[in-house]
Amino acid sequence: MTAFDRRDVGLLLLRLGAGGVLAAHGAQKLLGWFGGHGIEGTGKFMESVGYRPGRASATAAGLAEAGGGTLLALGLATPAAGAAAAGAMAGAAAVHAPNGFFNQEGGYEYAATLGLAATGLAVTGPGRLSLDHALGHALDRGWMVPAALGATAAVTAMVVGARNRRLRTPEQDDAAAAFDAQESLSGE
Repeated sequence: MTAFDRRDVGLLLLRLGAGGVLAAHGAQKLLGWFGGHGIEGTGKFMESVGYRPGRASATAAGLAEAGGGTLLALGLATPAAGAAAAGAMAGAAAVHAPNGFFNQEGGYEYAATLGLAATGLAVTGPGRLSLDHALGHALDRGWMVPAALGATAAVTAMVVGARNRRLRTPEQDDAAAAFDAQESLSGE
């Protein structure tokens, strides 16, 4: 069958929408476009929320968003593109999580939505209206989905975990040490 069906059109619309928003977000960080602060300003912000070094964190987030978003919009290397964008959004969600879920309260709703859309596209694939399809899915193989999502999840967990450790208060450190001591005494 050569005719495109509504699934292909729906995936194209989802890719263009989510990918375009992610690419614009990345351009704010990398280039200062669309009212963004560029690498310097974003780097300072990243430092202030615990992602260090700030400039490297801003560059990584900007590349994951701009690169992942552009590739998603094009439907190229969809597993890697979706995973990269999802990782960046998980890092953003970690910053907003203390504010609750909803975006109007500064919560993680927006980042979670973009991250889930990117993950869904990585899993589902780009559809037939994509560069991946035109290239015979050379960069969109089934094994690439768990590999890309697994690698991104591991790196994201390390980065967010390091950030969370940096942001812990001395009281939280004392409580964690007491918990660890209790665990070792109980043999668990």
